[in-house]
Amino acid sequence: MNERQEEARFRRRAVKVDDAMELVIAAAVPGRRETVPLWEAGGRRLAEAVAATTDWPPFARAGLDGFAVRSADTALASPGLPATLRVVGAVAAGELASADVAPGTAVRIMTGGAVPPGADAVVMLEQTADARLDGHAAVRVKSAARPGQNVAPQGEEFRRGSAIAAPGELLRPGHVALLGTFGYAAVPVYARPRVAVLATGAELLPVEAPLAPGRIRDSNSAMVAALIAQAGGVPAMLGRVPDEPDAAARAVADALASCDMLITTGGVSVGDYDVMAALLRGIGEATADGEAPGSQLPPDSRLLFNKAAMRPGAPTSAAIVSGKLLVALSGNPGACFVGFELFARPAIARLQGASPELARPKQATARLVGGFAKGSPHERFVRARIRTESGVQYADPLAFGKSSMLASIPAADGLIRLKPGASGAAEGDVVDVILL
Repeated sequence: MNERQEEARFRRRAVKVDDAMELVIAAAVPGRRETVPLWEAGGRRLAEAVAATTDWPPFARAGLDGFAVRSADTALASPGLPATLRVVGAVAAGELASADVAPGTAVRIMTGGAVPPGADAVVMLEQTADARLDGHAAVRVKSAARPGQNVAPQGEEFRRGSAIAAPGELLRPGHVALLGTFGYAAVPVYARPRVAVLATGAELLPVEAPLAPGRIRDSNSAMVAALIAQAGGVPAMLGRVPDEPDAAARAVADALASCDMLITTGGVSVGDYDVMAALLRGIGEATADGEAPGSQLPPDSRLLFNKAAMRPGAPTSAAIVSGKLLVALSGNPGACFVGFELFARPAIARLQGASPELARPKQATARLVGGFAKGSPHERFVRARIRTESGVQYADPLAFGKSSMLASIPAADGLIRLKPGASGAAEGDVVDVILL
């Protein structure tokens, strides 16, 4: 390692977490689109604006079972003096009346049926009684009907061409119902990003391998893959990065050639064998000098940051390689988990079409339970359990919260954000929390 590289290894400028997050979100530009069957569209983000293909309802329809009438014919109707109207037909849902509603007549109609021409109201069945008039079927209407009563007019909800949903909107089941109503059998959505996962570290063993002296199983890769899937991405497990710079550079380039984004775990600190740190350092030097970042990486690579002002996970880094995002997370499980939530999850959301605002982690405030005395020169993120009692939200720091510890990760449903300072925060303090 030359003198310049040795010096750069220890002189990494820490970027504030919010600034680093913005850099990652800005780099994750929504790209690939696909068309999926309507029933698969729920939970995806729309890639194109969709609009109503017809008025909705497409015709005036009955809101309940009863009789379609002219409201003027019932103006004086009451229980003691009902209006008697001759019944000239019946309409079920999906059918059309065989006759218009002329003065003095009514048509039996079912919920959802097309209100026949001439009628401007529907009287519910419970307000009528069967009758005969001059030997024909008739109905007695016991209360006056208002114009438009129990009738959904054509175009009440949507006019043809009016917007249903905009690009980037998350499609919920209600959207799916609307799209089906307007004939969208196939829906244009942003593709679920393929996110490659590469681990570093000669000490790592496959999960299925027996433990050996000085070795540990690679739990980070599977955890990151599960987080990717939870975030809507498609994980691609690519194994371990070789602890050799050129081989690592080739592995990174190959991963990004077949995927939309790459997440690595480990190798980002300042040790002699931290291969991802060396690779990113090379990209950073080339970015500063305006040169190509080495023979194994494409020339359109640039460093976003190689240190975040945070605990745990300060060595977390990010770069653009061949126009795609690389997020390099710590090898410590707790720090890896936190780094994913702060940087990788927002990027994956953005790749799926979420706006920058929606891609950012959800944040709230809570009262701190028990206090957290330990201070930090950088912002600290503490795994916590979030609960609400009597309308007040509380954040309870979890035990086993060191960056190398795994035990508290399953229980964490929030991250407490503690500001930098010589001391942490006292019990009862109102703190910012990121909701997981």
